[in-house]
Amino acid sequence: MKPALLTYCRNRIDVYLVPAALSGLLLAGAFPPVSQGWLGFLALVPLLLVAERRPFASGLVCGLFFFAPLLYWLNIVMTDYGGLAPFFSVVAWLLLCLYLSLYFGAALWLSCRAQHMLRIPLLVSLPLVWVAFEYLRGILLSGFPWGLLGYAAIDMNNLRQLADLFGVYGLSALFMICNLTLTLFLQYRQPRLICCGLLLCALLLGGGFYYGRSILSSSGSSDLPRMTLGLIQGNIGQHQKWDSTYRQQTLDAYQRLSLKAAKQGARLLIWPEAATPFYLQEKSPSSSQVLRIPALTDTSLLLGSPSYQVTPDNGYRYFNSAFLLGGDGRVLGRSDKIHLVPFGEYVPFAKVLFFINKLVSGVGDFSPGTVRPLALNGHDLGVLICYEAIFPALAREYVNNGSDLLVNITNDAWFGRSSAPRQLLDMTRMRAIENRIWIARAANTGISALIGPDGATLGETPLFHEAIVTGQVELGARPCLYRHIGDLFSYLCLLLSGGLLLGCFIRRQKA
Repeated sequence: MKPALLTYCRNRIDVYLVPAALSGLLLAGAFPPVSQGWLGFLALVPLLLVAERRPFASGLVCGLFFFAPLLYWLNIVMTDYGGLAPFFSVVAWLLLCLYLSLYFGAALWLSCRAQHMLRIPLLVSLPLVWVAFEYLRGILLSGFPWGLLGYAAIDMNNLRQLADLFGVYGLSALFMICNLTLTLFLQYRQPRLICCGLLLCALLLGGGFYYGRSILSSSGSSDLPRMTLGLIQGNIGQHQKWDSTYRQQTLDAYQRLSLKAAKQGARLLIWPEAATPFYLQEKSPSSSQVLRIPALTDTSLLLGSPSYQVTPDNGYRYFNSAFLLGGDGRVLGRSDKIHLVPFGEYVPFAKVLFFINKLVSGVGDFSPGTVRPLALNGHDLGVLICYEAIFPALAREYVNNGSDLLVNITNDAWFGRSSAPRQLLDMTRMRAIENRIWIARAANTGISALIGPDGATLGETPLFHEAIVTGQVELGARPCLYRHIGDLFSYLCLLLSGGLLLGCFIRRQKA
């Protein structure tokens, strides 16, 4: 019976894909809610041990078993707030996971082909190819750079400081080198390559920990100006936010919390994304109440609100915006969200996909804004709205355009009591390290926090509680390599990957 059953399973299931699935699950454990970042050093070893047999298929399976548990919360968004039937929600979730898994499969396939046809070891090619496909995942089809391998280092105090050199992508390459070296050691087929891998890991990890310690030891000395902020977490339920019967209750909550933060010394109050469920730019009793808050609290106020613009043909363009109010209630500036959520804030390829409605109901299809820091008392604020914080290039662009403080306003109520807010917070922390700048994160239902240039958080709030966070931040970015060279490392990885693909093609033509 047992041999017959084993034969049947082998005929139905490729047993060599099982280690790939295990790698996906282990890698998911490096991220919230499990948050065991050390798994990033070894999670991909089972995959790499069998990758050469079926590289694309094993990479695809690994990706599926990674993204499915990582992004389980999408079903909460689609069913509870998008009104999608559970069946269609699961289908959409799995299709997205399948799409994202293609990048895993493609990276592994190209590296294995280069090893077979060009005699380039995986230890040399895969870290670069992996980064290239992670970068592509962040820019193609609107981009979704969620769960990059390098984020496994976010709770490693010393190692994460390396992000100010080559960004999160540099950390991804480091983790992949460690996985490959461990795989070579277990296979024990190429002693010289094993020695090279061990030496490389020792240099990179040792140098990384030394670099991190030196950065942290010097982080206390700074002559940058400071400002006391007050983050306001109103905890307004998503089903109540756009219900006009709860509008006054919402405004009362924000005013009460703002007065409390001002008494604790806050000079700038920050409300979350879409804090006002109406157009602040229109004259109304509700907008008048908001405009009076700076005078009542003797502070400036940054808040999220929808906005619109009349077009020359008497149409309207809608924006997901942040308004900055001075101490007299006057609007000092407006910053509009640039990187919109596909199918949530707009429908991509709308002329082709005319039959698809937006997943999340709102004011209308939003239009993208431009990088526009907001000036306050001689300093500029760069505003990242919602998941814009997961895009390294956008945060860097705001800092390079003069922002002295990054502000992330978001409404994470969509995610329910899931691990998504923690995942998003961790990615936002990486932006602070990459640019060596403070980030103030105000979330409607949490997690709100002040994030230092070293990635440490201050005053983290619990989910679904009214809360305020007050604290001092430095205004200004410290010098770092990533802010100057940006994603140059990723560009080089793309170039080298293209070279490998071309080399394999030429070799095949000659064969």
